[in-house]
Amino acid sequence: MKYVNEFRNGDAARVLAEKIAREVHPERQYRLMEFCGGHTHTIFRYGIPDLLPANVQMMHGPGCPVCVLPMKRIDAAIELAMKHNVILCSYGDMLRVPGSHRMSLQKAKGQGADIRMLYSPADALEIARQCPDREVVFFAIGFETTTPPTAVILQQADQMGLKNFSVFCNHVMTPPAIRGILEPARQSGQTILEGLVGPGHVSLIIGANPYQDLVKDYQLPIVISGFEPLDLLHSILMLIQQVNAGSRMVENQYTRAVTDSGNQKAQAMIEECFEVRESFEWRGLGELPNSALRIREAFAHLDAERRYSLTESIGQDNKACECPAVLRGAKKPTDCKLFGTSCTPENPIGSCMVSSEGACAAYYTYRSRAIPAKSFSVNSLSKEV
Repeated sequence: MKYVNEFRNGDAARVLAEKIAREVHPERQYRLMEFCGGHTHTIFRYGIPDLLPANVQMMHGPGCPVCVLPMKRIDAAIELAMKHNVILCSYGDMLRVPGSHRMSLQKAKGQGADIRMLYSPADALEIARQCPDREVVFFAIGFETTTPPTAVILQQADQMGLKNFSVFCNHVMTPPAIRGILEPARQSGQTILEGLVGPGHVSLIIGANPYQDLVKDYQLPIVISGFEPLDLLHSILMLIQQVNAGSRMVENQYTRAVTDSGNQKAQAMIEECFEVRESFEWRGLGELPNSALRIREAFAHLDAERRYSLTESIGQDNKACECPAVLRGAKKPTDCKLFGTSCTPENPIGSCMVSSEGACAAYYTYRSRAIPAKSFSVNSLSKEV
């Protein structure tokens, strides 16, 4: 399979692992964070930690859009479905994320709320068109990657003159989230990271340039990576080489998809439909300034937050759940006493166990499938295709 097997070649992986081992200084600790949940799953699916020297530590960041959404926004979506009797359209991962009192959209659906899972925002428009006597709300979440499709349906709904359609906007932005992790450490004089693996899909939209200020402000190398195992091994090697050389710059490993300026057409669509919120709460990171988007005034008639009066929830995460610390990179999923016991993908207590991009779900799914370095071969990689 062209352009897939090439990036899962066991011999090439072994060569990269050997290069990493030669570059690493035994007396030094290398703490590297992959921001994106998709990277986390690749790392564990292909047993990458077993290919790295013991002093190269991969930490997991908040790059899972389902995981970082605070409980009060889940509660608001449940309220839209149950109190306001709308048809609430959501991506599948959101259905099982627990809100206050362990209520979720899935449980609300079981109690009679009209909640529909979809794969594309365009499906929500079609539902609104087919059900003119019902109010339809699209529960929009995600980083910059999923924001352009939401912009498209806002434009289309406006052009179609749909009166029964609106969007509950929860789109967040990557660079402010990275600041939310690094700024507290800088203020306290700590060094928590030596390098960061930049998200590939997000960078396809925003480009490499927005990371330049982060490198300048925090003196931290960033390497934008693709999502295959060879991509990540190469990106880790590039970060280690920068750390050893004392270099601090943005490098783009994912050159086959990411450019410096990104997708300018997508950026223009986002700019037309959205503006930056002054502040937004993130699970694990708290209130972050200028870190999320809201719908512009020109599309206010399609904004569910303006259309419906929503209660401000004060729900809090389970105190025993370590999801907030996992999202900050402060703890690993296995540090949580609930992991794998009372908290499983079938019975999630925290959001990191729900999403296909959550760190806890990655640990749980692949903990028995970590591939030892000696068996990291062409066959063991190719069977995943």
